Amino acid sequence: MNRYPNCSTNHTKIWNHYLVLALGIPQLTINIASVIFNCTVIVTRMVTKDLHKPISILFCNLAFSDLFTSFSGFWISMLFITNPDITIFGSKDMLAPYALYTMSILSTIYNLVSIGIERYLAVAKSMRTRFRVARHHSIAVVLINWVLASILGCLPLMGWNCLHMEKNLSVLYSPFCVDYLIFIAIPNVVVAFIIPLFTYLRIIIILRKRKLLMKACGQATGTYKSAEIQVARTSIFIWLLALISYAPFFAGVIFDATNRRCHVDLYPGVYIFRNCTAVLITMNCLGNPIIYTLKAKTLGAKLKALKCLSTTRVPACAIETI
Repeated sequence: MNRYPNCSTNHTKIWNHYLVLALGIPQLTINIASVIFNCTVIVTRMVTKDLHKPISILFCNLAFSDLFTSFSGFWISMLFITNPDITIFGSKDMLAPYALYTMSILSTIYNLVSIGIERYLAVAKSMRTRFRVARHHSIAVVLINWVLASILGCLPLMGWNCLHMEKNLSVLYSPFCVDYLIFIAIPNVVVAFIIPLFTYLRIIIILRKRKLLMKACGQATGTYKSAEIQVARTSIFIWLLALISYAPFFAGVIFDATNRRCHVDLYPGVYIFRNCTAVLITMNCLGNPIIYTLKAKTLGAKLKALKCLSTTRVPACAIETI
């Protein structure tokens, strides 16, 4: 049964030329800026030969994911400017850029989760576990992330699309199917929000416990207090950036699944909102290099200092306390 039985199949031009430029040019500009930022991160890390560190491999791969997201976003923006109506009614030309866009976003999400888990293990291992994240672990995680993101992102290219039917056609991301968008969005949004929140909260709790333990032993806690504030601040930035970037897209998918109105009836408000969600996702690609790269050096130095303190002072006191 057609999802839109009363909608006309006569796809006439409905986009206003000035509105297209007002939406498209900022999108192109932000995508270009994101490409420059992430290329700078990648080149800098490769030139400085910093990729022998496990966390640096994850940071560099995050930059690659954001680079592909920005590139595919630029591709979609160009299609929108040159032929905006295909972004409403769908076209075969939209399948490849949408698939690349989905794959890149999923890779970014999985990398963000991997970085959060690695940071948790880096802080927790000196007291709670003997497991150490090595370079080959990070490489394996990167490969798994890309394989999983590629498989899920390319499902529309393998046939899971609504290019020749309108039964489950998405009104926001034609020719994607609504059930595919739900299948992709719900579990990955949960992963993007819940796991990083859990890992960074655990890091803060561990630092707080170590600070209290050292204070009970009469030792200085300035380094732990400083690191706790830095981690808490960075964690809030990370979580809020993910929330602001992906929550509107998730809301759009939920609206897509419950909507029963025709494409033309949703113009222009809903489609302006859709384009704004793409801008927010690109802003995430701009924010990641700032949060993870510019602050990584300071945060890394603090975590290194904490490791030294944990291996020299805390264990001896902890044995007596426990």
